[in-house]
Amino acid sequence: MEEDEVKKRMQQVIDLVTSDTASIRTGRATPALIESLRVAVYGGQQKLKILELATITVPDIQTLVIDPWDKSIIGEIRQGMLAANVGLNPSIDGEILRITLPPLTSEDREKFVKLLNTKLENGKVMIRQIRGDGMHDIKESFEVKKISEDEKFLAEKKLQEITDEFVGAIETLGKKKEQELLEL
Repeated sequence: MEEDEVKKRMQQVIDLVTSDTASIRTGRATPALIESLRVAVYGGQQKLKILELATITVPDIQTLVIDPWDKSIIGEIRQGMLAANVGLNPSIDGEILRITLPPLTSEDREKFVKLLNTKLENGKVMIRQIRGDGMHDIKESFEVKKISEDEKFLAEKKLQEITDEFVGAIETLGKKKEQELLEL
């Protein structure tokens, strides 16, 4: 397995963990909370992400505003969000949907920190699986005499350094998100 390929696969994991943790609610409103929610629109004919149906804005730290491009589906978007059961209650305000986020209790914050840690650990596991694939490829190359023993040890060391770098990136991401969660 090539170094660039390993880095590319690990970066995909980092991107996945980043988008996954962005959907965890902190005390402030962010479009990431709802943009990937899929709602049935046009009489249930299609399931589309809210991001594909509307503009999402954040007028203040407690409020999200959804402005659908097609005003005729505003009720369907609201129903889809309620059905998604994400703990948000959108209200129709003329031609827009307005969501006011309730403040998080300390119990909610602790629950979200646990969820965050689970998502981070899943990311680390995926990184370690990529390292395992790389180690397997290195071992295979050594067994068929493509590389020498010295090259094998150097490749393993380099792979471990790359792994440590990406696991560190996940931990940094986690600390930043946890700080946001515990901020009042």
